[in-house]
Amino acid sequence: MDLSSIGIEYGSYLLVGAIFLLLLTGQPLAWVTGCVALVFTFGWFGPMALPLVTSRIFGFITEYSLVAIPMFILMAALLDRSGIAKSLFNGMRILAGRLPGGVAVQTLIVAILMAAMSGVIGGEIVLLGILALPQMLRLGYDRSLSIGVVCAGGSLGTMMPPSIVLIIYGLVANTSIADLFIAAITPALLLLGFYVAYVLFLCWRNPQLGPPMSREEMAQESVASALRALAAPLFIVFVVLGSIYGGIASITEAAAMGVSAVLIISLLRRELTLKMVQDSLVHTLETCGMIIWIGIAAAVLVGVYNLMGGNRFVAQAILGIDAAPVFIIMVMMLILLVLGMFLDWIGIALLTLPIFVPIVVQLGYDPIWFGILFAVNMQVSYLTPPFGPAAFYLKSVAPKEITLKHIYVALLPFIALQLVVLATILFFPPIATWLI
Repeated sequence: MDLSSIGIEYGSYLLVGAIFLLLLTGQPLAWVTGCVALVFTFGWFGPMALPLVTSRIFGFITEYSLVAIPMFILMAALLDRSGIAKSLFNGMRILAGRLPGGVAVQTLIVAILMAAMSGVIGGEIVLLGILALPQMLRLGYDRSLSIGVVCAGGSLGTMMPPSIVLIIYGLVANTSIADLFIAAITPALLLLGFYVAYVLFLCWRNPQLGPPMSREEMAQESVASALRALAAPLFIVFVVLGSIYGGIASITEAAAMGVSAVLIISLLRRELTLKMVQDSLVHTLETCGMIIWIGIAAAVLVGVYNLMGGNRFVAQAILGIDAAPVFIIMVMMLILLVLGMFLDWIGIALLTLPIFVPIVVQLGYDPIWFGILFAVNMQVSYLTPPFGPAAFYLKSVAPKEITLKHIYVALLPFIALQLVVLATILFFPPIATWLI
């Protein structure tokens, strides 16, 4: 069958329709995009187009920036299985427990510090669900507030360097990852500030939503012990981010230094075991395998679609909108928000960014700024139903009486806060670019 006879317009509709139809069957995204890519490769260009597939695969898997991803995932896996993250939470609890809503606030601060250590999201939500959620519920915190804090705080890894989302964006958009990391700091702290302000405002109006810890509990630990508990996590953050911003190491080298720091600290704390390392390596292998297979399939699909003329078709369609450039960016954000309800962020990035980024540059916008918008958008996708991963991560470790419905309802105020930050960065670009 010669698919080229239907033209690029109908070919685009057929390609998108085929992807969503196959996704409804429950098949993995990598399998779906790979099959659609092969069908359109041979259907549009004929059987002699096989070198197109192999060249796209080779170009993707030999990208040097990919080396940083397994290291950051391994660092996150080691942190999850060691006692470092638990010490961080306990130390912050002593410092923040005196305030109404203090344990929720310290959970958010712990979340952004964990994000600065690893940049991987799923493990943070699970870990906070194990450590912070039971603690807040035991202290009498409002259930919805506690759930929202854990999921929203755990998703800060999409923004706070060293974010895997920003690494993938830099790889696909051919943009400096170091600049993306620098630019993301202010928006990440802005998002954290919105969460903290929301929690403090609620607990100020109604202290029963987040009662402070009792004097008896506060007397059990000293501030000195809290500071000692914070030393190791802050050292890891300093090693990773300090080596990048200080010009000592590249992103990839900083990831390896972070893994080394976690291993050394775990060894000194007598927590390093063979099983811990083995489980961490298996988890890293599984996660990287998923990313690589999705990346391979998406690289082939995007390459084929571009050769079909799809990039020119989409660019003309979007640029043909008779509206201000900022409205076109808003349309892109809306598309990403809708896709985020159904697809994993990796697939969204690899499928849309090769088309969107050239349009953004043609409109005269900074791709670094657009990368920050993309990262905030993907953070929204982690919480939005029906397939928000944060809800499923938390459900796997939450008490049985907490249902998915409870989780999704609890996330609504935090989704609204994320959308406010997204709009703020959209209309005030210097927030994302002033540091660079």
